[in-house]
Amino acid sequence: MKRHHREKFTVILTAGFLFIFSFAEGADTDLEWPNWRGPSYNGVAENADPPIEWSEEKNVRWKTPLPGLGHSSPIVVGDHVFVTAAIPGKEPLPSPKTSGRPGAHDNAEITHSFRFVVLAVDRAEGGIIWETTVDSGIPHEGGHVTASLASASPVADKDHIIAFFGSRGLFCLDREGTLLWKTNLGEMHTKHGHGEGSSPVLHGDTVVVNWDHQEESFIVAFDKSTGREKWRKARDEKTSWSSPIVVTHKGTPQVIVSATGALRSYDLESGEVIWSCGGLSDNVVASPVSANGIVIAGSSYAKRSMIAVKMEGATGDVTGTSQVLWRRINRTPYVPSPLLYDNTLYFLAHYQGVLSRVDPGTGKDRGGPFRLEGLSDIYASPVAAGGRIYLTDRRSGTLVLSHTSSEDPPEFLAMNHLDDRISASAAIVGRELFLRGEQFLYCLAEE
Repeated sequence: MKRHHREKFTVILTAGFLFIFSFAEGADTDLEWPNWRGPSYNGVAENADPPIEWSEEKNVRWKTPLPGLGHSSPIVVGDHVFVTAAIPGKEPLPSPKTSGRPGAHDNAEITHSFRFVVLAVDRAEGGIIWETTVDSGIPHEGGHVTASLASASPVADKDHIIAFFGSRGLFCLDREGTLLWKTNLGEMHTKHGHGEGSSPVLHGDTVVVNWDHQEESFIVAFDKSTGREKWRKARDEKTSWSSPIVVTHKGTPQVIVSATGALRSYDLESGEVIWSCGGLSDNVVASPVSANGIVIAGSSYAKRSMIAVKMEGATGDVTGTSQVLWRRINRTPYVPSPLLYDNTLYFLAHYQGVLSRVDPGTGKDRGGPFRLEGLSDIYASPVAAGGRIYLTDRRSGTLVLSHTSSEDPPEFLAMNHLDDRISASAAIVGRELFLRGEQFLYCLAEE
């Protein structure tokens, strides 16, 4: 492994404040990170204690080259790390292919056919255990120049790995990489041809996929063991990239989905809408978060909006009612999803280096906002563990901050760099932090 030294340096978050090293010790370990945004869907590994500092020459347990390209986040179940990728064929197409969608701009051309693969990586050593091609062919559309053809993160339990490649299909594999079932949902036509990216969710025996695009949108649930469709509900929505989450309230699991028309809750068993709340913007990308009976969703495109809905008593259309605990229209997130940690809500303005820290019950700022010098173009969603917040930008810089629920500014702990470009969100398990770049999958742990 090629290594080189990078000097540690300090970061100024707000004018006049220089933040110093501080961290919590003695954490227990989390066991798994089985889906996008982790076990709570909030970006948190409750009892984990990952490293604070790393570089190409420090605290890299292993660094594994990955084939192809994917912006899907890694997931960790047992002794395996699972990722997806799209691998181009060796021979280019006779002529490049474009999406041709209305308003298309800043899109990458399709120049090759692709193999769409799921990979299992040994968590301890980093070796690729298996690579399964689930589909191959020429994509009907490409995506934004910053996107990938493998942007939906997989989800897994101890017996099943579910991988979603949008228009290529939904695939279920066993732990040995054998394909158990697959289903094709048709062709997705996204706004401006900017690509596909919503991740599936798995709860109990049910897999849920949200299919919002410029034609007939729907949400659909499948039996994880057989692939049998359980229910399907039409959605009056255009393209969104937000991934569903599952929240259990009073014993009833609810699938929560953010989108332009409304933030909606569906009964996991029947697919019936329990409640909805309007007020978000076009092009919703960030996934919602939830804790203590509150669901919070944000968006930022033509307008900025963030809303918090009280689940107790919510039924039907709750827009403009007392079920909406608060709403804000400034510094709201676009690409990165919010982080809900220790009764504190963190989120980035659009996808830039300005961090807000908010009381989730009232929407009021707890100090800040805080400018994150050294970070920009942040696609990865923030994660938290061990009393610390981890924020990674596309230049592979990861800023580590202390967490506090007071109005005191967070303390700077470290700024770390790797030799890659990173759009995928981190996964945290125990004392390990996993970062997936455009070239490598990293396992970072104290040496």
